[in-house]
Amino acid sequence: MTEQTTHDAQDDPRNASLKFYLNGRIVGAEEAVVSIYDSGFMMGDGVWEGLRLYDGRWAFLDEHLDRLFEAAKAIDLDIGMDRGELVSALEELRVANGMETDAHARLMVTRGRKVRPFQHPSLSRFGPTVAIIMEYSVPKQGRPLRLATVPHLRGLPMTQDPKLNSHSKLNCILACIAAEKAGADEALMLDVHGFVNTTNACNFFIVRKGEVWTSTGDYCMNGITRRKVIELCREAEIPVFEKNFSLVECYSAEEAFVTGTFGAQAAVGEIDGRVIGGGDMGPVTQRIRGLYKELVAL
Repeated sequence: MTEQTTHDAQDDPRNASLKFYLNGRIVGAEEAVVSIYDSGFMMGDGVWEGLRLYDGRWAFLDEHLDRLFEAAKAIDLDIGMDRGELVSALEELRVANGMETDAHARLMVTRGRKVRPFQHPSLSRFGPTVAIIMEYSVPKQGRPLRLATVPHLRGLPMTQDPKLNSHSKLNCILACIAAEKAGADEALMLDVHGFVNTTNACNFFIVRKGEVWTSTGDYCMNGITRRKVIELCREAEIPVFEKNFSLVECYSAEEAFVTGTFGAQAAVGEIDGRVIGGGDMGPVTQRIRGLYKELVAL
């Protein structure tokens, strides 16, 4: 079976000539570079947000900016721009690339360039690095995902809080590598108590007897799409629960799916070699996907 990821996109030739935002300037690919001393490159010291453009507007923009500023405050990072300035930067780059819909942006802020190649934040003395990558991007609808449970856990908040959307993604990358070695597309990660939590890149849901289950949220990224799915289920009177559940309960689920800003909702067809339900996107997931499409079109 072919390999795929939750971020596979259709090829778009327009992406060959993109422009980028870097520290107040719109630049081409040759100029879109940061210092080898940059805190993000050297230490993974930064935070980021992913955003989707639908029909000329960024979906749930205020909530993404809320999360960005909360994350920056958590790591004591001054972004150096207010919300309005960040929105203006996004709009300036959108216009420069001529984008109207089906685009994805990655807004990144690091602690900036260091004076010496060491850890202490005080060595970052030139202000933050603010960069935006914006691509034409339509998710590729492939087969349902195959997941594999991995030994890498979503950890406790006193180590690195998994709610933090930081540049330090090594734990998730190692989980993804382990899943790939097991012949899967993405890793299913447990929390410190052994309950099912999330995948390495997306939030995770199952459907059992018409009920939608997802983790408590204590050890996973506080996904905006995750929250929207929970809200949509409640509004549509689809029973939804944030709770602890085990792998055993996943294996016997009728449906499973993942959520994220890029792909919205994607079906999971297999976990640890067990086919989930009919192995395809089930009716509850299809309904949620339809409700979500209606929401972003508002």
